[in-house]
Amino acid sequence: MKKQGRSTRENKGKKRVPSDLKTKFSETRSKDGKTRQVSFKKKKRVVVSKHTDGLVRLNKFIANAGVCSRREADTLIESGSVKVDGKVVTQLGTRIDPNSKVTVGDESLRTEKMVYLLLNKPKNYITTSKDPSNRRTVMHLVEGACKERIYPVGRLDRNTTGLLLFTNDGELANKLMHPKRGIKKLYHATLDKNIKQTELNKLVEGLKLEDGFASADEVSFVGASKDQVGVVMHMGKNRIVRRMFEHLGFNVIKLDRVLFAGLNKKDVPRGKHRFLTEKEVNFLKMQV
Repeated sequence: MKKQGRSTRENKGKKRVPSDLKTKFSETRSKDGKTRQVSFKKKKRVVVSKHTDGLVRLNKFIANAGVCSRREADTLIESGSVKVDGKVVTQLGTRIDPNSKVTVGDESLRTEKMVYLLLNKPKNYITTSKDPSNRRTVMHLVEGACKERIYPVGRLDRNTTGLLLFTNDGELANKLMHPKRGIKKLYHATLDKNIKQTELNKLVEGLKLEDGFASADEVSFVGASKDQVGVVMHMGKNRIVRRMFEHLGFNVIKLDRVLFAGLNKKDVPRGKHRFLTEKEVNFLKMQV
């Protein structure tokens, strides 16, 4: 078992969606008040592997087993709760053989193959693993897709459709959901009546809702329709898009998530799912 000191953490700046994944929305209003095309540019990043001996960091091993995040794993290690091949390990930065026997408390860990699945969610399904009222959940739509236990990343309310990511990679899921990562979601909202540009601007300027301040990153009309709006958000509060429109006096008739962290609905019919490619998984990891 090989050890090394704590490494310097990388500067984790926000990453954006690749420029080739542009939306169909023609105009967008951003916080500086200027109107521009919705587009996202990918920052280049070179990842260099420092180790070729096949060992992995202990905190990463624990995170990949779905126990907690790497940072939380560091806390468990420092507290003396982690054993490797029967010996307590408290040194942060410890690297181990992936075939080692690792226990946290009395629980023996095993690493699973990491699975990443994208669902195009239909209406009338709730985003939860189990429902006491036996309503239809999104888990019914991915049942049998893989032998690993996967969970939804974030949530879409019952009447919202569109992209929902599933994975057993707890560390990545936690990062994608954390507000400070600024992960962008693009929604297509159909309203009950036409809306003016001045009212759209208020979404970007920000609104004071019952649970605090909320704002959209960008907004746009979809084509020439004044009741069809594209909304880019990184906030993840419950029903945030619907509540912002309701605050302005509009009801959202339909709400569809068309982009999530750069992933789109291409080749994923409503109610169907597909597995992410290795390239897509790497892109998600680069964003966080």
